Amino acid sequence: MAGLIRREDIDAVRERADLREVVEQYVTLKKAGIGSYKGLCPFHDERTPSFHIRPQVGSYHCFGCGESGDVIAFLQAMEHTTFQETVERLAQRHGIDLRYEDGGTGPDKAEAGRRQRLLDAHKIADEFFQRCLVIPEAQIGRDFLTARGFTRAHAEQYGVGYAPKGWNNLLGHLRAKGFRDDELQHTGMFADGRRGIYDRFRGRLMWPIRDMTGNTVGFGGRRLYEDDPGPKYLNSPETTVYKKSQVLYGIEHAKRNIAKNRQLVVVEGYTDVMACHIAGVDTAVATCGTAFGEGHIKIARRLLSDDGTPAEVVFTFDGDEAGQQAAVKAFNEAHQFNAQTFIAVGPEGMDPCDVRQHRGDQAVQALIAAKTPLVEFVIRRRLRDWDLNAVEGRIGALRAAAPVVAEIRDDSLRAAYTRELAGWLGTDVDEVKAAVSSALRSGARRSGQGQQNMTSPQQSSQRRAARTGPQGSRTQTPEAGRGGPAPQEASGVGGFAFSRPDTRDPAVMMERQALEVILQHPTRLTAEQWEEIFSVRFTAPAHVAVHDGIRIAAAEASDPRTWVESVRQEVPEPLRGFVSELAVTALPARDEENLDRYCQEILNRLVELQIQHEKANLLGQLQRMDPADSPKDYRKVNADLMELERRRRTLRSAE
Repeated sequence: MAGLIRREDIDAVRERADLREVVEQYVTLKKAGIGSYKGLCPFHDERTPSFHIRPQVGSYHCFGCGESGDVIAFLQAMEHTTFQETVERLAQRHGIDLRYEDGGTGPDKAEAGRRQRLLDAHKIADEFFQRCLVIPEAQIGRDFLTARGFTRAHAEQYGVGYAPKGWNNLLGHLRAKGFRDDELQHTGMFADGRRGIYDRFRGRLMWPIRDMTGNTVGFGGRRLYEDDPGPKYLNSPETTVYKKSQVLYGIEHAKRNIAKNRQLVVVEGYTDVMACHIAGVDTAVATCGTAFGEGHIKIARRLLSDDGTPAEVVFTFDGDEAGQQAAVKAFNEAHQFNAQTFIAVGPEGMDPCDVRQHRGDQAVQALIAAKTPLVEFVIRRRLRDWDLNAVEGRIGALRAAAPVVAEIRDDSLRAAYTRELAGWLGTDVDEVKAAVSSALRSGARRSGQGQQNMTSPQQSSQRRAARTGPQGSRTQTPEAGRGGPAPQEASGVGGFAFSRPDTRDPAVMMERQALEVILQHPTRLTAEQWEEIFSVRFTAPAHVAVHDGIRIAAAEASDPRTWVESVRQEVPEPLRGFVSELAVTALPARDEENLDRYCQEILNRLVELQIQHEKANLLGQLQRMDPADSPKDYRKVNADLMELERRRRTLRSAE
């Protein structure tokens, strides 16, 4: 049984994983001061870099959109993997053995090794097919691509390759790379014959099918030769790494755009995905020889996670009867989406690849833009089966369409479609209302006739409130509690409000600068300075909370790269983004010597500010005391004042 990964092992992963190395796989970074780098934010569109990272403390923060976190949170956001999956992948990459709480177990090492061998074989096969696309025999494949408007660059971008004719071209290549036949039998790339295994894909144009993380897990091959007796498209059979119901072709290209644009476009073929992306519809994916089902819906939900903004899923089906049936099936499962669902049917039944080939890129964009709500499409399809010129036909059509309208969950939208249906039927609105109400009462939703999840902004807010709990505090899951992405600064948590500190106040500005130094350069502080910092009194509520988090985290801190994340986990959740902001804010220093001087001056001023507070308190006591009544106490307060003044002058002389 899978268990929670031990905290110390998670920290070890954070220590070993280089944030800069990971981020540079997605973002071009430039130097932004000592130990700091910046680039264009991968989480939102921008022209001026506002995304900053500080590898020494393992933290990133975008001053534009507020996204922040550590190396684990960054990979989670970019790859759409769970917290545990991300930690396990990083651990495997850096050779760290993970331990699990409560007797739980992680991935079986032997099984993980076999899986990796399968992935390695697919990666080598992918490269082999791509190299073969340029051999003379592959001219027929290149002509196929050219005829459909794809260039050599397009083929390279999407990894299109060619499987040569013959029975053992790929087999011999993989054997030469050290793979045994008993291993290759499980890849799905080979078939069994009387003389052993042989190449499954021969004389075909090849598309690599990749999972969410970019690993090649299977292939789709298009028939090119008339004497090929196989199907037009031949896909890999299911294996331990390739499950058709859990993979979408093109997801590795589309996943970030899907999450950013809150849109998923589902097309039917590999060339349709390529055509859409090249034409600017970069949220397109395709199923791999199977219907869009529950496993695919889970992928969609994962990418279109509800953040309160509208999301949409657009299906592009052929205009023939098979396409119509596929649309109805999609409608019946639409209730599982956290998005509105639409359908886009190409002109004259053309698919996106045909549209681009014959009418250009803008026509593909127009096809998606002219989408029709899936509920409307299904209603109209049901009306099509009836003669609306006859009374009997209108009654039958109403009985057929009313349950569809009844399934719309948004009350306002259901009322709108009730009026629309009355118009399409030429029937009184009250009559349609009665039919829809009757369908609601009869439990049409439970009958499986179809559901549509179209949620109003108000309902989205209510759903989020139910998830997050009172005062905006989210329910702590093992994932969130171990470093998962956290929401940005909010109005409060647990009844306490945290407004953004007003740094126009010199004392508040001093507090912020001190927190920046403590978070960014903890190793520059001496033991004496840490003691001073623990006793300092901050005034801004947000600074007080961060200071408390620092005091708690410092007791267990072991490595600078886990330091900021440790503090983040000890502050109220709305302030975690604020901690990351403090951790990456550029400090005004030109070089290491200047930086060291700046850090010491800021910390000294912070302690001096604390001394001033203490002196003010003692002076107040002194004014209220009568030396004649309590001379001993009076002398002690005077001595304490003199000691504070001595400390203040020592700090000043050290600058």
